[in-house]
Amino acid sequence: MAPLKRKDDSVDDDDSQAEEGPKSSFSTYVSEGDKLFAREEFTKAIESYTTALELQPGDIFCLASRAKCHLQLGDAPSCLTDAETALGENPDFTRALYLKAEAFYTMGNFEFALVYYHRGHKARPEQEEFRLGIQKCEEAINNSVGSPSTVELENKGDLSTFYKLDQDEKKKKGGYQKPQQDKKDSKSKGLTYKSKGDDAKTTRELLGELYSDREYLERLLKDESLCDEDTDVGLQIKTYVIDGLKFLDTRTEFWRQQKPLYARKAERMALARGSSRRGDRPQDPTSYILRNLEEIDDNLVKGKADNALKQAKKVLKTVEGWTEAEVPNKQEVIGHLHSQIGNALLDIDKPGEAMTHHQKDYDIAVENELEDSKSRALDNLGRVYARTGDFERAIRYWDEKLPLAKSPLEKAWLYHEIGRCHLELNHNSDARDFGEKSQAAAQEANDDVWQLNAAVLIAQSEVKLGDLQAAVESFERSQEMAKAQGDERAQQAIKQALDDVNDKIVKGVKDDDNKAVEGGKGESEKEKESKDQKDTDESSKEKDDIASDGSGSPHNKDSNNKS
Repeated sequence: MAPLKRKDDSVDDDDSQAEEGPKSSFSTYVSEGDKLFAREEFTKAIESYTTALELQPGDIFCLASRAKCHLQLGDAPSCLTDAETALGENPDFTRALYLKAEAFYTMGNFEFALVYYHRGHKARPEQEEFRLGIQKCEEAINNSVGSPSTVELENKGDLSTFYKLDQDEKKKKGGYQKPQQDKKDSKSKGLTYKSKGDDAKTTRELLGELYSDREYLERLLKDESLCDEDTDVGLQIKTYVIDGLKFLDTRTEFWRQQKPLYARKAERMALARGSSRRGDRPQDPTSYILRNLEEIDDNLVKGKADNALKQAKKVLKTVEGWTEAEVPNKQEVIGHLHSQIGNALLDIDKPGEAMTHHQKDYDIAVENELEDSKSRALDNLGRVYARTGDFERAIRYWDEKLPLAKSPLEKAWLYHEIGRCHLELNHNSDARDFGEKSQAAAQEANDDVWQLNAAVLIAQSEVKLGDLQAAVESFERSQEMAKAQGDERAQQAIKQALDDVNDKIVKGVKDDDNKAVEGGKGESEKEKESKDQKDTDESSKEKDDIASDGSGSPHNKDSNNKS
């Protein structure tokens, strides 16, 4: 009979279970975080990713996902911390580079952001977000610093304020004055908030619609009955109010750097001048183009291909109406828009039309000697032909792109795609060769995901080549990689492929045994037939001898019949 548990024992068991930590697997928590992120429940997603990181600390993909959540919540410092941790594990992890740049940009450190956008662009030139990040940083820096052509200092207006300040400075130098204590500060206790003293008009222009929120928070702060520090509720309310005001001050300073008032004023003046000449056309081409390109890319990522297609066509029509003076890189922008239109058309299953726009992107790139644009167009054309099953052409375009690849990671996925096409064409030796090239490039880039993809490609090629034992070894290596990455779906797929290969090996052995048995059976039957034939011949010979001895003698015939 099992011993009865005391009440204290059950409590101890509960405590020990509580101390065990997470109950599910790493991949389960990551999947949960991904779903919560898709539903824009970023706080809950952070909790799921944090739990996953307790199981596998330092996982760069999970760190990047949590950093993205922090960025969505406006917590740029936490985003920066996670991005730097991921980069500490893998300095070439481009997703973390992008998030680090975005965090710096959100914090107003445009120079640092520009550095990391450039690093990411160098590593992955085909990714548009890095190029767009460079452009928006350069624009913000130019707006902050200004240029002689846009900023003019004029010695006019009321200068009495500066004169008074100058006189006060001279009086201070003349003799000692007892500093006057601010009466308001002497009365305040505990939590305090000091406004930066910006002009109300300036603050209103910078904050826009948020200025009314600021006014509301300032009125709450002045309400002594509501923000009474002697009560817990009053102290809590005052804390929230001051935090809100400080946040708005931070935003004001950020927007002041990103686009100062003189830049806004010049923009409005240019808009007013241009509206009379060209109607409702956008008068800031750079901002208009950058904003729309980002929105189109965002729609493509979210699967809203129809919206992206409609917007890209509209922007293309607008840009084509501008002159080269208004948009110096007009052809590059037009090519980029054709690329986005092609991607949207491919997503809605219109490969023929997509091919036309990607070809236009390629022609523009070649005509204007735009190397990055040419690389992008070749990649997209290869994808379209691969989608339609024309693997020969896909290989030709990707082969042309190979010399333009600028990083080991780019070469890794390019070699892999070419290898996949060869596998579809049953060029199995070529498929294995490109799989090995992809694996070598992925190892150089220190990218685990593409090492796994390349290993699977090699294994599939070996299966088709009939080298089943080598295929088993390759699949087993792939299985270990998938386990290390926590990719359960990949583990299941590889396990199924591995089982199929093992079945083929077992079936091959049985077939060989059956052939051997059939071969042995055939030989014994032949021996038996030979023996039977020999016996038959001997019997026939005896009969012939008897028949020859008794031929023409009735007596002998009768005696034979009797016997």
